[in-house]
Amino acid sequence: MKVTICGAGRTGHLNAVLFRQQPNVSVSVFTRNAELADFWASGEGQWEAHTADGGVLSARPDYVGGDAERALSQTDLVVVTQPAQARAGLLEQLAPHLPQERRVFLGAIPGFCGFDWLAAEILSEHDNVVIWGMKDVPHTAFDLTPGKRVRMGGAKAQLYAALHRREDDAHGAELAGMLATLFAAPVTMLRDYLEITLTPGNALMHPAVLYGLIGPDGPWQGRAFDAPVCWWSDCPQKGADLLEACDAENQAIRHAAEAKLGIDLSSVKPLRQELIEAYGDQIGDARSLYSLLRTNRAYAGIEAPMTPDPQGRGLVIDRESRAFYEDIGFGQALLVEMAKRLGVAVPNIAKTYRWACDYHGGLADAAPAYVPRNWPEAA
Repeated sequence: MKVTICGAGRTGHLNAVLFRQQPNVSVSVFTRNAELADFWASGEGQWEAHTADGGVLSARPDYVGGDAERALSQTDLVVVTQPAQARAGLLEQLAPHLPQERRVFLGAIPGFCGFDWLAAEILSEHDNVVIWGMKDVPHTAFDLTPGKRVRMGGAKAQLYAALHRREDDAHGAELAGMLATLFAAPVTMLRDYLEITLTPGNALMHPAVLYGLIGPDGPWQGRAFDAPVCWWSDCPQKGADLLEACDAENQAIRHAAEAKLGIDLSSVKPLRQELIEAYGDQIGDARSLYSLLRTNRAYAGIEAPMTPDPQGRGLVIDRESRAFYEDIGFGQALLVEMAKRLGVAVPNIAKTYRWACDYHGGLADAAPAYVPRNWPEAA
């Protein structure tokens, strides 16, 4: 099996190493990072993944570079790991080079922000391409040195994937078999892609923590941080409380979608339950969402994106991070739009979204353009 990974960031790097551990699996990494491609071409491209127990996994991808035709030649599975704001341009670039004589499974890890709608729009003339997504990353990954090493964090005990509605059950069974070859955790195929789109994740979690840290009356409102902070072990009580409120509104969107579309989205569970089931005994104290976030060993050490304060006073949140452009500009924007179309009030999600757009100053403040115009009626 040939796998083409699009993106050489933390998730792409880690998956390249993990997939290459499997017999009879070849891995190409499509990246526009010319320096990384040159380093691989020099023969020095041995990639490492450092595990939580101190072990080291290593592998050399079969190809690393920006030649889409070479990366996609004879591929069976395409895995998009790039952030939501980069995916439209990526798919446009890949489309002319996708194999036409064979079935190709093209999906995203993670598959949120309406990836199924985006891919279906851009690949509408590629009937041989099966569109899929995974609910979450199989492992957390951090401390990346591109083309050299990454640290592997906690693993999910169970993995979930879904197909675009245009695909059939036979495609689902084939995809499940491919994913089972690549990942140690068992893989369950979900019934509807909305189960991925509405699963509580970064689009709820990162904006709420940002609001709790630097939003109105936050402890660092209007001032720089003295030292780096971690997303979860440093999450303030206010951020956790807001996250619970946003999560409840996400459940209201789920219930409205079920009623409107006549589907079962019961796998879209409240965030606290989702995290307990995903991380189990890696959580030190699960009595509240606040304690859960701060004691989840799988999240330990994951720092919020920070950059030096231009005024030289310390550190500030990096406005160029994917926490803004992906989680807010696409993820939260999509939830706001879906709630609007379903007639669901989401005051906390909307409050957080509007604040983040105002704070950032450069987000589009609009729903992603690929949301079907007549959704939910056409679903």
